[in-house]
Amino acid sequence: MKRRDFIKRVAQGSAAVSAISAQRVLGANERIGIGIIGFGLIGRLHARNFHALSGSRVTAVADVFQPRLDASMESVGGEAVRYRDFRKLLEDKNVDAVVIATPDHWHALMMMMACAAGKDVYVEKPLTLFVQEGRWMLDCARRHKRIVQVGTQQRSAAHYARARDLIRGGHIGELVSVQIQYFRNVSPGFGNPANGEPPRDLDYNLWLGPAPQHAYNPNRSIYHFRWFWDYSGGQMTNLGQHSLDIVHWCTGATAPTRLASFGSRRFLKDNCEVPDVQDAILEYPNFTVVCQIRECAAGGTTTASSNLVFQGTKATLRISRDGFEVVPDRKEAPENIVSRIMGGHPVGGPKSIGGPTNQFWGQSIKDTSGDRQNQLSDHARHFLECVRARQQPVSDLQSGHEVVTACHLANISARLGRPVRWDAKAEKIVGDDEASAMLTKPYRAPWDAELKGLLS
Repeated sequence: MKRRDFIKRVAQGSAAVSAISAQRVLGANERIGIGIIGFGLIGRLHARNFHALSGSRVTAVADVFQPRLDASMESVGGEAVRYRDFRKLLEDKNVDAVVIATPDHWHALMMMMACAAGKDVYVEKPLTLFVQEGRWMLDCARRHKRIVQVGTQQRSAAHYARARDLIRGGHIGELVSVQIQYFRNVSPGFGNPANGEPPRDLDYNLWLGPAPQHAYNPNRSIYHFRWFWDYSGGQMTNLGQHSLDIVHWCTGATAPTRLASFGSRRFLKDNCEVPDVQDAILEYPNFTVVCQIRECAAGGTTTASSNLVFQGTKATLRISRDGFEVVPDRKEAPENIVSRIMGGHPVGGPKSIGGPTNQFWGQSIKDTSGDRQNQLSDHARHFLECVRARQQPVSDLQSGHEVVTACHLANISARLGRPVRWDAKAEKIVGDDEASAMLTKPYRAPWDAELKGLLS
């Protein structure tokens, strides 16, 4: 379908779709029709979760790869309509809301097109491929009065909320620093396959979409897209958005002021581009975040491992999807520590702050209630509740834009090999024209015209 015809049909149908949505908010019991765009690793999980929830049913699935469309039969049965072109799904009147689980470079444009078509949207992280897309998405969602939830499902987990209350309530004292670590080892890399013809059952041109034209390569397409700048920001935006999202949520932070990141593809032997080793320091007004990413070292484990640590003046809080632990510091006078370092003993015996040396700043806490298997389902349920109530979700578009912006800035710093300063109010990099130019990218035709129509 030509862009002009699509825009015309969207304009004609948007008002009717919005009216239907409004009627359901008023109390209809009909289940919300969900369209899944992208039936890969995450799309399959979303399809199963939404199809199993009593408040929704999957009515349509779209994917450019025919075998994935065929596989969707197992998750949602034969009643859901299947489309190779997602634009057909957006025209489907039985679809009230869409879940976008495509490669990263499609997230923003698909979300905006879905909003223009009168659909509410659950969009996977990372939210954007470059910073400017986030502003476009916010403007589009507001203009069309759509509910948009970002796929940072940890915000729907009860133990993360409890940890947030502890941090905000001062249980760990004043926050000093946060450490983020992600380690896994995929050595020796993904190889160097030659360019060639795409599989006959893959619509490679539609897969590329707004990304630059490039000859088909197995490493540039399904699954492996995450290791190329044209389609992704690597693990800094992928896992980084998850971890930094919790940092922002627990602290109320909205943006770093300065960032310095260094990394490159040093050890893995393949034709991929994004760093396999990356270290970043993000300075916020009252604390710093140190982020370490290793794709060529497992961090002392046999499987992928991740760690998020909040360090305060009174205690340390470590958290993962399985639970969290708070380890308080001892109420000990500074001279005790200095004396031990020097190999001696405090004059007059051990001293403490506020009592004996066996006292601590608060109690140890261990919470093992995390259920990573149900977090996606809980996040899906929350989305449905927000669609019905027409209220902003806990993982709202504004916070998603702010978090992934920090990830993009870290990548910009790493690619340029120098720190950057960020003016969050103006959404501009300060005093660096080369870095500022990396806040946006052009879309490939005809998707550039599609974007222009959505923004006009």
